[in-house]
Amino acid sequence: MRVAGKIALISGGARGMGAVEAGLLAREGAKVILGDVLDAAGQQTVADIQAAGGAAVFVHLDVTNEADWQQAVATAESRFGALHILVNNAGVSGHGTVEHTTVADWDRVMDIKAKGVFLGSKTAIPAMRRAGGGSIINISSQLGLVGVDNSSPQYQASKGAVRLLTKATAIQYAAEGIRANSVHPGSIVTPMTEGRRADPALYHLTLGRIPLGRYGESMDVAYGVLYLASDESAYVNDCWH
Repeated sequence: MRVAGKIALISGGARGMGAVEAGLLAREGAKVILGDVLDAAGQQTVADIQAAGGAAVFVHLDVTNEADWQQAVATAESRFGALHILVNNAGVSGHGTVEHTTVADWDRVMDIKAKGVFLGSKTAIPAMRRAGGGSIINISSQLGLVGVDNSSPQYQASKGAVRLLTKATAIQYAAEGIRANSVHPGSIVTPMTEGRRADPALYHLTLGRIPLGRYGESMDVAYGVLYLASDESAYVNDCWH
């Protein structure tokens, strides 16, 4: 098992990519803490992992709330004894051009996707230090690397922020054995992309920009997360996929 004995905390773990990442890490030997605001879905994901023989617990986690993060990390240490892996996965989408984006919409996306990653990392680092090291895995996007005309400015800006925050974290904590890497998926089949995939014109436009000619699946991302969570990536610090 590739992450046997490790403890992982995953934000946005109730469904979509987060749930798939949690299930894969659990199957590979990690004990998993799922954090999300979707309590019922999170509890069901935990039940599914447990039914498959994995170890998992759910915590209510609003990633914009520092106290929720503190409780999530405390749960990892009290239930399982340590924290070795953090997957900052929680996210939301946005809509509109720069001039049609409201301040409220900008703040909502930036709070969840950028501030949430900051708070998760800030809270997890002391626990990882106590554990002797760890791996922070931040889910960014290809849109953290390039800009496009059919995605919102706040979404793209938040993903770019995650990329540079990851670089800062990687540099500042490498000497303590705490690695940080960002993952930059393309278009993935998840509940968050359902609306975009349901629009025929947008769907075909998106497919036309993907060299492989298809949307990715959550498991495509989860295997990258597994690698970065494992000791196989012990010399990988600040990369993207």
